[in-house]
Amino acid sequence: MSKLVRKVIGSLATVTLLSALMAAQGVSSGRYDSSIQEKVTQQLSSKKQFQNLQASVEDGIVTLRGTVGLFQDKLDAAKKIHKDDHVAGVRNLIEVQGPVVSDAQLQEKLAKKLRYDRVGYFDNAFNYLTLGVNDGVVTVGGETMNEVGRDSALAIVQRMPGVKDVIDEVKVSPVSLFDDDIRLNAVRALYRDPVLGKYAMDPSAPIRIVVDNGTVGLYGAVDSAMDKQIAGMRANQVFGAFRVENHLTVD
Repeated sequence: MSKLVRKVIGSLATVTLLSALMAAQGVSSGRYDSSIQEKVTQQLSSKKQFQNLQASVEDGIVTLRGTVGLFQDKLDAAKKIHKDDHVAGVRNLIEVQGPVVSDAQLQEKLAKKLRYDRVGYFDNAFNYLTLGVNDGVVTVGGETMNEVGRDSALAIVQRMPGVKDVIDEVKVSPVSLFDDDIRLNAVRALYRDPVLGKYAMDPSAPIRIVVDNGTVGLYGAVDSAMDKQIAGMRANQVFGAFRVENHLTVD
């Protein structure tokens, strides 16, 4: 038998084996469809926020359709169904049909909520977030000191009436003891300055200090161009800071 013939036979055997395995997996996944359907139907009907949802099951894949009032409800429905060991996946086609809120109103409400998020916590001054709203779709950007700050902000957005979808573009700063030292030194340098100390008075509107691998970014609004200049000077004096990016705006 020639080498070419052996290769062809081997390839055909591999294809046959893969087809058999895929068919077996399909049968294995599909054998639980009826029990999954029954359980999913019970789970959805037991929760008031899910009562406008319908589910279909094929080969272990659950497809969710219908409407909910909040974007968070859409996420929760898929999460709840995915907990079943026999569910191979969830196709989330749920639509959010809550109250109609204009993009401008939604932006204003979210900005106010996020401004007061994490107030009283250590990481408050080290989180900087941006918002964009287009036809109810909210894009959240910026950078947070840790995952807690990012997740807290996203939770606020996902639970806001009028939000249809959420795009997460928030970056989490890398874990670094070196950066932590810079953060502390930067806070002391800025807020111990007699001119800049006033920005520590309102914890919901501090000068936000983002530190990423030795680079210090200053964000937020200050009262004057002089305050912005002084803040940049103080940040540049922080030991260990490689570079300072002064993004402060004059209110």
